[in-house]
Amino acid sequence: MKIYPANLDHRSSHQLQASTVVPRPIAFVSTISEDGTFNLAPFSTFAGISVEPPIVCFSVVWRRDGQKKDTLKNIEFSRDFVINVVNETLAQAMNQTSASYRSSVDEFKEVGLTPVKSDIVKAPRVAESPVNMECKLRQILEFGKSPGGSNLIIGEVVLVHLGDELVIDGQIQMSRLKAIGRLGGDSYCRTTETFEMKRPD
Repeated sequence: MKIYPANLDHRSSHQLQASTVVPRPIAFVSTISEDGTFNLAPFSTFAGISVEPPIVCFSVVWRRDGQKKDTLKNIEFSRDFVINVVNETLAQAMNQTSASYRSSVDEFKEVGLTPVKSDIVKAPRVAESPVNMECKLRQILEFGKSPGGSNLIIGEVVLVHLGDELVIDGQIQMSRLKAIGRLGGDSYCRTTETFEMKRPD
């Protein structure tokens, strides 16, 4: 089978990409609005793209009505954000924050999570998350318009908060982190079943 993405409608194109670019890590992004409202939303187009300097990125699609999502508007205002890692314990709350809340709604309160003041950036951290990355905005790249377009948000990680229980001999233990990943449709995956392969010389 050969599929030309240019021949697909938006829904089919989305399903194709979401089901083939897998598994995807989840950026649980916390931001703050101009009026001080906290926002929390998950994004599964998330990646690290540089180590020195430490740069990460995630993508925010347009709303179906062509308007900007709150996460994008908040980052344009504050120029910062926090990426919180989602583990198995946070899965349900993370999923609930993907609902279409009004801009005036604080998703932390809606799903019962705890905002914690960050050390450097304005956006709050999620206390229940095992890893929080405080990020300052580097750049926003716009690709297309609604409904299939998106905005790639690129940020520099300026501080990382790690749960002490995750680290043994200076190494983060995946078996303790228990991060989850995004698959196609309503499917997710766990990262507790792993295998190793040594890289060739």
